[in-house]
Amino acid sequence: MEQSIDIRSHNRDAWDLAVDRKSQWTIPVGMMAISKARRGAWQINLTPTKATPRDWFPDFTGAEILCLASGGGQQGPLLAAAGESVGARVTVLDNSPRQLAQDRYVAARESLTLATVEGDMRDLRVFADRHFDLIVNPCSNLFIPDVRPLWRECSRVLKPGGVLLAGFVNPVLFLFDQQKIDDGILDVRHKLPYSDLISIPEAERQAYIRASEALEFGHTLTDQIAGQLDAGFVLTGFYEDRWEGQPPADFTDTYIATRSVKQHPPL
Repeated sequence: MEQSIDIRSHNRDAWDLAVDRKSQWTIPVGMMAISKARRGAWQINLTPTKATPRDWFPDFTGAEILCLASGGGQQGPLLAAAGESVGARVTVLDNSPRQLAQDRYVAARESLTLATVEGDMRDLRVFADRHFDLIVNPCSNLFIPDVRPLWRECSRVLKPGGVLLAGFVNPVLFLFDQQKIDDGILDVRHKLPYSDLISIPEAERQAYIRASEALEFGHTLTDQIAGQLDAGFVLTGFYEDRWEGQPPADFTDTYIATRSVKQHPPL
């Protein structure tokens, strides 16, 4: 079934359309936020609501920073403004041209130096080994069917001692019937790991596709966390988050953020 649709192409088009639909993850930051970031007053989110702790970030002096699957004119421009005075260089890689256009819009508006690259978060061959000091990967790996290649590529392009900040979905969110969960009914329906390509009937899947909804995948915590460890990272930070109003947020957190450091030499 996974071979019957080009996942990357479909999700690229879905996120391009999300810009027109003004999804909250596609709205560029305003001028005031950039001004504050230049003065050192900034924050970014890896998950829907909680700010990433500032002590999770390494020194920005001369740093190479990759905002991975992070288009939309939000994290990239803020980090570019925050690191501008100390020579940090920010690159945003995203699958959606329209999302990247939002980053370029803010960069032009604010005279920021910011590079954008269209690509698949699982394939970073455009970047050399050991190039980046920091990777920021907000909650986006639910849009790819396998996360382990992502972690391996992050490890490859990070310098030894480089930091990976990642946000992702707790797979518990994918246990439930999505058509009922929107009405607040928690009906356990799916086995994990979840896939929009194999976990739901064809008619339901085609309805998602016709509506230009991005295809989603609920990865196990083994692949999300042990996958990072297996790629050569050591976990140094962890927190959970929830999106109020999104069931089952009344009962449990449904998002996770991790801070990991690439080991040298590997353990």
